[in-house]
Amino acid sequence: MKFEDYKYERPDYDEYGKIVNGLAEKLASSTNLEEAIQIIDQFNKVSGHTLSMEQLVGIRNSIDTKDEFYEKEQEFIDENSPKARVADNVFSNVLLNHQFLPQFKEKYGTQWFKSMEIENKWFSDKIVDELAEESKLVTRYEKLLASAKISFDGKINNLSQMGVYAQSPNREIRRMAEIKKAEFFTSIQDELDDIYDKLVKVRNRMAQKAGYDNYVEFGYYRLGRSDYNYKDVQRYRDIILKEVVPLSNKIRENQKKRLGLDSLKFYDLALWFKEGNPDPRGSVDELVAKAYSMYSELSPETKEFFKYMMDHNLLDLETKPNKRGGGYTEYVSEFKAPFIFSNFNGTSADVDVLTHEAGHAFQVYTSSKVLSVPSVFWPTLEACEIHSMSMEFFTHPWMEYFFGSDANKYRYKHTVESILFLPYGVAVDEFQEYAYLNPNVSKEERRAKWREIEKKYMPYKDYDGIEYYENGGFWQKQSHIYANAFYYIDYTLAQICAFNFFLLDLKNHKKAFNQYLELCKLGGSESFFELLRDTNQGNPFEDGVVRDCIKQLEKVVKKLEKEI
Repeated sequence: MKFEDYKYERPDYDEYGKIVNGLAEKLASSTNLEEAIQIIDQFNKVSGHTLSMEQLVGIRNSIDTKDEFYEKEQEFIDENSPKARVADNVFSNVLLNHQFLPQFKEKYGTQWFKSMEIENKWFSDKIVDELAEESKLVTRYEKLLASAKISFDGKINNLSQMGVYAQSPNREIRRMAEIKKAEFFTSIQDELDDIYDKLVKVRNRMAQKAGYDNYVEFGYYRLGRSDYNYKDVQRYRDIILKEVVPLSNKIRENQKKRLGLDSLKFYDLALWFKEGNPDPRGSVDELVAKAYSMYSELSPETKEFFKYMMDHNLLDLETKPNKRGGGYTEYVSEFKAPFIFSNFNGTSADVDVLTHEAGHAFQVYTSSKVLSVPSVFWPTLEACEIHSMSMEFFTHPWMEYFFGSDANKYRYKHTVESILFLPYGVAVDEFQEYAYLNPNVSKEERRAKWREIEKKYMPYKDYDGIEYYENGGFWQKQSHIYANAFYYIDYTLAQICAFNFFLLDLKNHKKAFNQYLELCKLGGSESFFELLRDTNQGNPFEDGVVRDCIKQLEKVVKKLEKEI
């Protein structure tokens, strides 16, 4: 079956609750191990079906946010899906208190049960209304950004299409494009402020109902984190400030010199070469064909995976009107289908997607073959991003396929942008921590705080008087801040791990890729720190790991600068 043939059925959440509660009762009274395991497997099948239907709606609604059928189905799921989570939680608690718990852990692994214990620290039926309200607010935000119709260059552009102009060699085009984008965001800023203010408050209510002072600790548990807390992350942000910000400032200074500018403005930051950035060569279909050649040569496993994606139409890559922005990977377990969603715009970001999102999809494609519980096909989010970001670097040797003689320029651009991402990523995290520790501040205070944090981690940012950005509006572009509170730090932790894979790959490709493949197979069967330990990876929280990584990367960057 191809993706378009996957049949959707609206979940019956009342029936789902009856079935799962019935299974929980059977499991609670079961005194036979084999029977108990059959009940658990039946639960996984039932819950997997319902979750798959939710995922199909999410994907199809994001492909066309104006499709009336899936728009209504998304509204229905936003409103009702928390009921399923209540039933799931009842079943989980029976599992955790069962006489056969040691045997269950032996069969299914310990991480699944650890995640249930963490879930009990935040989830209860008391917050069902808040969860539904949160889902509606996030959907409202995504639809708002997808509605962008910006008149520029004789065309009507969405936000993804406007990204092309950010790297134009013509400085005035870059400047005017940013002004037009800022005008769009200014026109919806009141609504963006309102959505975020409501999200902060609804999440804060959840935390208080669960007995927490604020959303911060609650939010960490909600993300399934068991190895570190927000105090550890504060120390990690300080490490990035000390070890990475000086290098990022050097990279920007070199960029200014290379472009021949007296001062670097915000609208210059995306351009790396006077003559223009390297762009991939070919249509969407041609790029996918080149990606297949690349993955065929990288390993037998990646070849099989990418052919599966192509054969089942599991890639939706082109930007279209009313399509949600950004990119993501989903896994529809009932159909054994990783799905890659993106918005190609003709820039090198298209290749970034073909490697980043393919890393996610390859991981879940691989782990789902090995593991029996859908809940642990994916690891926690910081570990998820290791697979995606590492794949970006594992594919560096094949960049000639996409960029021809400009391949080295892409490799340089990709490497330095990955380094520059670290200060931005921790800035987003610090902003979110402020927002949730201070849920009642005004929208003006939030914006001012963002601008203050921006100057701390990215002192080179000069908005050249563009009011929307000068007044601290940039963060409203970042969908993760709205959709997944505290998720963004995960990217930076994973980026350090990906850099370590990259540095090992430069020395010993076979060893590096075998470690990566083992990490993919483990999926979410272990916690973040355990995954790092069992695949011989450095832990970003440990002393010296970030410092040593950045020192080695600086040498790599200098070498790449000589080759461009």
